[in-house]
Amino acid sequence: MSAIADIEAFLPCVTPQAWVEWALEHPEWLLIDHANCEHAAAQSALTIMKRYRSGIPGIADTVRSHADSDQKSPAHLQYRRIDQPRLLQKMSRLAREELRHFEQVAALMQQRSITYKALSAGRYAAELRQLVRSPEPARLVDTLLVGAVIEARSCERFARLAPRLDSELSEFYGSLLKSESRHFLDYLALAEALAGPEEIAGRLLLIKHREQELIESPDTEFRFHSGVPAAGATSQN
Repeated sequence: MSAIADIEAFLPCVTPQAWVEWALEHPEWLLIDHANCEHAAAQSALTIMKRYRSGIPGIADTVRSHADSDQKSPAHLQYRRIDQPRLLQKMSRLAREELRHFEQVAALMQQRSITYKALSAGRYAAELRQLVRSPEPARLVDTLLVGAVIEARSCERFARLAPRLDSELSEFYGSLLKSESRHFLDYLALAEALAGPEEIAGRLLLIKHREQELIESPDTEFRFHSGVPAAGATSQN
């Protein structure tokens, strides 16, 4: 399958057309919040690097997969050791790419005389992160899975918007599909290297269910990851 086909198969729903039309009505705010999202994505990757630079708490010295354990309770599931250098390397590369995308969006804004104004954060990412468990290494598993869902949704929205934008923005958003789809796969692969398939499937089911609620429910302010426009909705805070 193509990258976008893989992403659409992974996500629980497609972006509602009402959001696409809302975005097209507010191209200035679309670019401003897109820049915010790129900056936040870089920051998230750097936070993971900082938190796990000295190792990942909760990983037993004796490595067993979920399939090797006769314990069914999640509290007794054994996590695999993750390749820490691989985790740090992937997050470092991702952060650099996200910052590069931020620079590209900022340059487009400058060309279009769009001032980078402060916008309040939308509810999307914060609500998804409410699902992240506190104990390690479950916290890392959930953080990586939430990252995969956010990156996949960003990529899906690039694809939905690209055919409706002017040629410059259409080409730019099309160019982001490749790198953003790789980010989604990197997050997912790292989570799958740490936890077993049963746990990954269960956590993704929970995260995707909440994600669909956020994508399909009304929002009063337009954001790159907002839901559909509520009655009287605006473009900013």
